[in-house]
Amino acid sequence: MATAQVTKNSSIRFYPTRIDLSAEVREGVVSLLSQTLATGLDLKTQAKQAHWNVKGLDFYQLHELFDTLAGELEGYVDMVAERITALGGTAMGTARIAANESLIPEYPFDIVNGIEHIQALAERYATYGAHVRAAIDKTDELGDADTADLYTEMSREIDKRLWFLEAHLTK
Repeated sequence: MATAQVTKNSSIRFYPTRIDLSAEVREGVVSLLSQTLATGLDLKTQAKQAHWNVKGLDFYQLHELFDTLAGELEGYVDMVAERITALGGTAMGTARIAANESLIPEYPFDIVNGIEHIQALAERYATYGAHVRAAIDKTDELGDADTADLYTEMSREIDKRLWFLEAHLTK
């Protein structure tokens, strides 16, 4: 059996697979998925930060909403990591990697009321949603319809959750 290889253009280790996508396609897709993995992990922990620290009149409903968001994000993180490994890549999902590679900014630690948490999460969901939507086209262009489909599924739900957050911001 062949041993794992580290590619020239990436620090991600690849393992042999019989999936009929070229190594170049798999490397491009895994690179994009790795960015999604890091950002998804970061966003999940930020939703938990809001869950743990929200205060105010809407505490209970927001506490529950933020926990739901974090749980859903955990599911997407797992799907993305498993797709990386199915393509022969190595899922790089530690907290340190997520912090270094995430597309979203650090969560503000000085907020406590619900509206401030909703605004912070809505901004981050919008960034994540834009990334996921762009990834649909990129993976389709690379010729990986399965990963494009995974991103499409994620996009619908991320947009729906952004709508839920933004609905709280309407006066």
